[in-house]
Amino acid sequence: MSIKVESVSKYYGEQAAVKDLSFEAYPNEILGVLGPNGAGKSTTMKMICGYLSPDVGTILMNGEDVSTDPLQYKAQIGYLPESNPLYLDMYVREFLLFCAGVHAISDKKQRIDELIEMTGLGREQHKTIDQLSKGYRQRVGLAQAMLHDPDVLVLDEPTSGLDPNQLVEIRQLIRDLGKEKTVLFSSHILQEVQLICDRIIVLKEGQLVANSSIADLNTFQEYASVVEVSFEKPFVITDYLPQLDAALIQQQSASSYLIKSNEADRLKQELFDLAVEHKNRITALSESSSSFEDIFQSLTISDS
Repeated sequence: MSIKVESVSKYYGEQAAVKDLSFEAYPNEILGVLGPNGAGKSTTMKMICGYLSPDVGTILMNGEDVSTDPLQYKAQIGYLPESNPLYLDMYVREFLLFCAGVHAISDKKQRIDELIEMTGLGREQHKTIDQLSKGYRQRVGLAQAMLHDPDVLVLDEPTSGLDPNQLVEIRQLIRDLGKEKTVLFSSHILQEVQLICDRIIVLKEGQLVANSSIADLNTFQEYASVVEVSFEKPFVITDYLPQLDAALIQQQSASSYLIKSNEADRLKQELFDLAVEHKNRITALSESSSSFEDIFQSLTISDS
């Protein structure tokens, strides 16, 4: 099932949480929704789920406006919100049985057994939810989101609180789900986004600043490589950066710098030439590619 967000805005008072936002999520795809705190990620996901209504714009599922029959479209969505609200005094199986009743699932026991197996809740199924660790509570939240076998899964911070072993299991589960469902996945753990998602959108101050496959992320980075250079004697490299077609990332000391450039080999040669010209010597020189974190920062950090 496809989801299309068309020119959507949402205001809280006079403040725009989401402003003129447009993007599309496709069937059999895991779409990452990224952005710093306050960028509008959770508001966007709540609007897609029908929990909030947009003030302006339209949300379509398979080309149909969701506002025409909200209950029908909500029934096709599984939602794990960031807050993961659970009835803590219920037992795991009791809670899932309650949720199955809400969705009018016919063979409740069989479906609950399947979800307990899928999410690795077997050992914890006879505990009350307040006895579970945060990681296992996340698994319960994920199980309830998948219980009615929805066409669309909206997962807001689903891997929060999971230990490394749990991460591997849940990561693979989400990947498998993405082969047959439309999945929207939001996380502050950028490594998880890289490992799980097929494509990402990045929000900043409620607006779209990037829409790209993981493989094409570098197209949003002004400089592709990072060069670390150390001189034997103090050297003011900033005076020469314009002619080097490079930019300073960080001055680590009076003689050591992190510099970004699209032509690292040329930059390294020109740094050697500068050192010779100024009767200095390079004592260390290394190169690395821009990381996902570098790209995320370049897209979301304000210029002010």
